[in-house]
Amino acid sequence: MVWPFNKFSKARAPLQRTIESIYGMIVTQAREPSFYRELGVPDTVNGRFDLVVLHLWIVLRRLRSIAGSAPLSQALFDHFCEDMDANLREMGVGDLAVPKRMQAFGEAFYGRSAAYDLASASGSEALARALCKNVLSGHGMENARRLANYVDVAVVGFDQIDEASFAAARWTFPGKIKPQVLEGRSG
Repeated sequence: MVWPFNKFSKARAPLQRTIESIYGMIVTQAREPSFYRELGVPDTVNGRFDLVVLHLWIVLRRLRSIAGSAPLSQALFDHFCEDMDANLREMGVGDLAVPKRMQAFGEAFYGRSAAYDLASASGSEALARALCKNVLSGHGMENARRLANYVDVAVVGFDQIDEASFAAARWTFPGKIKPQVLEGRSG
């Protein structure tokens, strides 16, 4: 039997592949060992979650500046939520507890995103303080400055990628974290 609405699902296939590609890059980058070894990000479920949220925020920040990217941004956020739900279930969280935990994830994402938006607008030191609080559990300000520098490099690099290439996932995150602190933007 031929499903009469198949023509609509074919239009979504390229978007789905793009979402999977972008989300895969986010998760892969969040698992980069240098964040844990060099910067002291806790190698825990929470530490990994915070790095996924940070990288998702970096990508969504760039997408906000691209006209017509709202469906892509929403689909990317939805994919993140689906991944978090699946991870909870894999960890054995019961069906009744999943919605409450998902609500906590959503609040954490929106809270961190708002903090990063505000801090980023105020300069590297403000961003470092926000990252220290949210990613490094309030410890290691020097590492937070290095992480803020990494974020600055990613943001500047992503802003230089043309909109079509960025929306089509033709980009990569910056390389490994360097041991030394680089000069970030002032503020």
